[in-house]
Amino acid sequence: MGTITFNNHNIQFSLKEKLLIKSFIARVFAEEGVVFKSVSYVFCTDEFLLKLNKEYLNHDTLTDILTFTLSNSSLPVISEIYISIDRVKENAEILKVPFITELYRVMIHGVLHLCGYTDQTKSEKTIMRKKEDYYLSLI
Repeated sequence: MGTITFNNHNIQFSLKEKLLIKSFIARVFAEEGVVFKSVSYVFCTDEFLLKLNKEYLNHDTLTDILTFTLSNSSLPVISEIYISIDRVKENAEILKVPFITELYRVMIHGVLHLCGYTDQTKSEKTIMRKKEDYYLSLI
């Protein structure tokens, strides 16, 4: 099994049940048949994620997650996944779901991108949402 780490960038945030979450993330990779070497989650602010979004994707919009693959496609996955805790909190309120449920959904979403799923079209978004719902049901 690869390494999964949780880090903060200029915020106070503590993820509970880290071992359970690591095991769960590894299970998503295993069920999707994707080998990973390292996944680093970085919890941050809207401001920081917006800066990354502008710098690396030329998008001047807020987002809840950015997933960066640092490995070649032929190698096990090495990745950094940046998650805006600000965005997750706001989205949870809008969607009327618990914060932790929305956080897990976003964490799964990043892994699904690493497993080859995209969400550019309506049909891709539907597939992605079904996968997120499936994996959320397993937590």
